[in-house]
Amino acid sequence: MNAGKPAGNSTSSQFANTLIDLLDQVRYRRVSVDEQFDPVYRLRYEAYRREDFIPVNSQQVTRDQFDELPNCYCFGVYIGGRLASSLRFHVVTPEQPYSPCMSVWPDVLQPLLDNGKSFIDPGRFTTDFELSLAYPALPYLTLRIAAMACEHFPVRYCMSAVRPEHTAFYRRVFNARPLGDERTYADLAFPMQLFTADVPVIRDRVMDRYPFFLSLPEERAALFGSSPTDLVAIAPSARQAQRLELMEKVG
Repeated sequence: MNAGKPAGNSTSSQFANTLIDLLDQVRYRRVSVDEQFDPVYRLRYEAYRREDFIPVNSQQVTRDQFDELPNCYCFGVYIGGRLASSLRFHVVTPEQPYSPCMSVWPDVLQPLLDNGKSFIDPGRFTTDFELSLAYPALPYLTLRIAAMACEHFPVRYCMSAVRPEHTAFYRRVFNARPLGDERTYADLAFPMQLFTADVPVIRDRVMDRYPFFLSLPEERAALFGSSPTDLVAIAPSARQAQRLELMEKVG
């Protein structure tokens, strides 16, 4: 598959259709907090070691205290049955004010919580090297999880700790804007900058341009519910959700 950057209306439409077709091969699996050696944690380790971002450890997994939190949701993304990427996010609320971004930018984010706002904090986005070359659009397929989370949970913002070389992507796709300065996180050997997207403001524009981010409530409930089912067997619902949105706009 070769899906390049969307550039212009016709290219964007072709890109979106290609991604929706590819979603037929994609499955999402939620990671159990009890599985200490889940393949997702090994994927993280391999991805970070590949760029020498973390030290060697004998267990060959990357897992931290934030994986143990009750507001943590972690997923593997599978293409054709192979683990291609992973993403973790936290639902940060005044009642559950814990996440990686909160630990790095508490001075920036705590005032939002004090005002009753909530946000999604996605992170630990890692990919399989070979599959990232085979599927250049893998970031979109992975970040679809965060887009669905913003639909499912009653949040105002989506916060992202972004490496400087990736900020253009978040600006272009999510209309994200810088909120905090560059800082380092845990044992990662690179700086991150805090970016934010105002969910109610960007939602319709993002979904119109990238309809593969759409989903049905049933898919979101299966992914994020308190008793997730066998998620590997659940197909993404973007195609059906796009049809429903178009029907609503027509009449």
